[in-house]
Amino acid sequence: MAKILQRKRLVPNIHLLEVHAPEVAQKCKPGQFVIIMPDERGERIPLTIGDWDEKKGSVTSVFLVVGTSTHKLSMLEAGDEVPVFVGPLGKPSEIEKYGTVLCAGGCFGIAAIYPIARALKEAGNKIITLLDVKANYLIYWEDKLKAVSDQFFISARDSYYDCKEYIPNTLEKIVKKEKKIDRVVSIGCTYLMYTCSEATKPYGIKTVVSLNPIMVDGTGMCGACRVTIDGKTKFACVDGPDFDGHLVDWDELFSRRKSYFEDEIQSLCYWEKETFP
Repeated sequence: MAKILQRKRLVPNIHLLEVHAPEVAQKCKPGQFVIIMPDERGERIPLTIGDWDEKKGSVTSVFLVVGTSTHKLSMLEAGDEVPVFVGPLGKPSEIEKYGTVLCAGGCFGIAAIYPIARALKEAGNKIITLLDVKANYLIYWEDKLKAVSDQFFISARDSYYDCKEYIPNTLEKIVKKEKKIDRVVSIGCTYLMYTCSEATKPYGIKTVVSLNPIMVDGTGMCGACRVTIDGKTKFACVDGPDFDGHLVDWDELFSRRKSYFEDEIQSLCYWEKETFP
């Protein structure tokens, strides 16, 4: 059992979860994830690691409340325990000195992009951070990301910010304005990563995305997280989660992510009826 040190709502529908897991914290690297079960009857779900503290022995993830399991996680409090907390899993992100790297994140990807941007900055890169939100009240970790960024942009759809365009349009404007961008890292919902990849393709900029297909065991045994990369079958849990966004079969990924949509709705309705009669 792993003890919850902290669970708090960062912005509407997005929560932070800090878990005491010393052995996991000692081995975490940017881009990796953990598998967690909210309770003994819950499903195993992957959460990207947003930060960790080796001295404290803690691992932090940020998640979006969508289905039954994430609703259960959002109700946990400090002192509660979860039966499964496995990690770190997946291949770490490639961290080298590339030159100028644009890190684009949205939703839960705002937290997921942070350790990567931090490591790339420590490696000597110039970091341009671009965040995508629907409104200003959905921004979180702004100070943390600004601290590791040379330039910081927000793409939003309300009157609070000057930029009211969707992230691929803003990204393309930054690409045209900058003399050279050597690499783009995009993390967030599937659609965000797809549109960012499409925006950079005409410019030939290597674009790395962190794929989030349906996942069960996280160790390559079940095959549920298979994706097609450059015409070849890969498993996101052991071959990724990072892949070249220009080589991903996005149509297949979108389709596979809808496989259990109706089942997930039924599960959530049943759980809510049992929990809040």
